[in-house]
Amino acid sequence: MGFRFQNFSKRFEKHFRRWTRSVAAQAQQYLQGLMQARRKNMERMEEVVPDCEYQSLQHFLSESDWDARAVLDQVAVEADRHLGGSADSCLLLDESSFQKKGTKSVGVARQWSGRLGKVDNCQVAVFAALAQGASSTLLDTRLYLPKEWVQDRKRCLAAGVPACEVVLKSKADLAFEMVLRARRNGVRFRWVGADGGYGKDPSFLRRLADHGEIFVAEVHRDQPIYLEDPAPCVPEKKASRGNKPTCLQAQSASQRVDAWVQAQPSECWQKVVVRGGTRGELRVEALHHRVWLWDGNEQKARFWHLVATREVGASEKVKYALSNASGEISLQRLVQMQRQRFWIERSFEDGKSESGLAEYQVRGWRAWHHHMTLVLMAMLFMLEEKLAHKESHPLLSCSDIEVLLAHFLPRRDVTVEEVVRQMKARHAARKNAIESAYRRQQLADSK
Repeated sequence: MGFRFQNFSKRFEKHFRRWTRSVAAQAQQYLQGLMQARRKNMERMEEVVPDCEYQSLQHFLSESDWDARAVLDQVAVEADRHLGGSADSCLLLDESSFQKKGTKSVGVARQWSGRLGKVDNCQVAVFAALAQGASSTLLDTRLYLPKEWVQDRKRCLAAGVPACEVVLKSKADLAFEMVLRARRNGVRFRWVGADGGYGKDPSFLRRLADHGEIFVAEVHRDQPIYLEDPAPCVPEKKASRGNKPTCLQAQSASQRVDAWVQAQPSECWQKVVVRGGTRGELRVEALHHRVWLWDGNEQKARFWHLVATREVGASEKVKYALSNASGEISLQRLVQMQRQRFWIERSFEDGKSESGLAEYQVRGWRAWHHHMTLVLMAMLFMLEEKLAHKESHPLLSCSDIEVLLAHFLPRRDVTVEEVVRQMKARHAARKNAIESAYRRQQLADSK
């Protein structure tokens, strides 16, 4: 496995060597640190990766000018080679938050953190994952800049945000950019999957449809639907006084999607097997209906699928989704497509627990993107290993691969002397931090 890791890193070497040989070496060290270190920060990487130094890694992330976008494009192409081109290939979109203290980290603000389930001080990024069946990997990301950042050019400049990126974009805008980028990179997916945070945006779904993309997007329970074509038109003027009407009006009434679902008799729900799993088959109950969607502006309403699902025995927990798939699609297929979104959540879990997705020690724009790019490279390698050993070790996990690499790759902490030296270095750093805290406290007391 160590040999395959070396070959994997060489496939990306051209993106780093065009700057200097040392940058290429540091890229491999950082990638190796993401695989080997117990905690994925640069102090712990320095302890396990031979010839690795904290300062050089910090410079590599924050100062060296290698093109993260070019590397991510290759990640996308390589991911497509493994997961693209199948009837089950899909591009999944979702966001993830990263808790941060202070105000210096690029994009940090008090905003919704899905991970915590509340508003908190954090960064938020939108990610795209390519999935096929039970295999998936993250292949692209965009950092979200809140309004307070975009309106403060000086703050953006201090964080290294390029001028062309100081533009107010919604998370749905960033997600759509990644769909277009994936297509330009030749990524072959059959549909786009997204949760209610993106499905609630009418313009996002319509942009996907107008670009020829099939989607299955969850929506919130207050999503308005029409059971009859609203046939929007400008009504005739009825009164002799007043201005002539100019706005389109629906010719039928809308209703909330949850109200429609609640009105359906229990016998309308059908049981569907979604997929097999480690705990047996995942089974849900599902409803399906063709409905019209109108955003209040378009000349014609959209005629899409509505699918509602709930886990067996949990009638109060209903998920709603819209899709513009062909009219002939089966309910089982729609449900399977909707539930495929599980795999980007699984990718986030693997990325954060095994690849250091959230364990970065940087503040600036360039360093953040450099770190994320290398994490996505590490996740791609783990995907390749799982696929390579699918027949012999079908339950091989990212955690297993990390344990194996800890043994197969060269390590610095293999002698007693080195382990003791590192312990003393940590103690010295801790002592300095304690003494510094006491000095600050004494200085504050003296004022």
